[in-house]
Amino acid sequence: MKAYIFPGQGAQFSGMGLDLYENSPLAQGLFEQANDILGFNITDTMFEGTAEDLKETKVTQPAIFLHSVILAKTLGDSFKPDMVAGHSLGEFSALVANGALNFEDGLKLVSQRALAMQKACELQPSTMAAVLGLEDDIVEKICALTEGIVVAANYNCPGQLVISGEVEAINKACEALKEEGARRALVLPVGGAFHSPLMEPAREELAAAIENTTFSKPNCPIYQNVTANAVLDETAIKANLISQLTAPVRWTQSVQQMIADGATLFTEVGPGKVLQGLVKKINRASETASATFESNS
Repeated sequence: MKAYIFPGQGAQFSGMGLDLYENSPLAQGLFEQANDILGFNITDTMFEGTAEDLKETKVTQPAIFLHSVILAKTLGDSFKPDMVAGHSLGEFSALVANGALNFEDGLKLVSQRALAMQKACELQPSTMAAVLGLEDDIVEKICALTEGIVVAANYNCPGQLVISGEVEAINKACEALKEEGARRALVLPVGGAFHSPLMEPAREELAAAIENTTFSKPNCPIYQNVTANAVLDETAIKANLISQLTAPVRWTQSVQQMIADGATLFTEVGPGKVLQGLVKKINRASETASATFESNS
């Protein structure tokens, strides 16, 4: 069975999407439509901007979404997923690609999400840290014992977990994790504590937008970050999307469940190959690939 997976923040690169724009009239039209919807030329930053320009949250999230969704749309009849999943932001790309959300609504929600997260980040100094080489339950235990807000945020693959919370609490937890034997506990260059209780103001803001958006029954199941289970019900999809901002990304569990449900090939749709690497670390036997656009199609 074919699983299509969609990357999240951090996969961006300068020049992303330019090949699609130059070689596909369909892609060009969608990029121009995106500029109109957003009210600024995001294509300028995507195609010509520096890495620093692309780091700006109001650009990063829509840019990755656009690259992923437009690539999926240019694949035409060859895009036939049996199941989909997306890492954090990538969940929105997956929902547009599998027919649960239309392009315009998906882009508007991603833009609102990015701005709401940026505002939440500015309310309180917060950050995230990558922890390598420890079992999940040990990391969870140390987070629970650390004073302040610090939680497990991204279960990326066995032995790689990202924690999220207040700056001081993250620093304390990193020290404790190193003492416990973590190979690395490294604070990440991010703007705030994504997938933690500190994102509650953003969750409330996004909840209203999601509730007011029409979702359709998806063409195939989506394995959502919050539950790591297959979801087809529109009401459940909405609820999980809202919870996602303050809940952990259960990527390891999602991939394991997809494999248990029959996935043999994982195709990454969007910039980079980060998710393919994680899939291989979760299950070496799984086949992975990058979705590629051919201009003659």
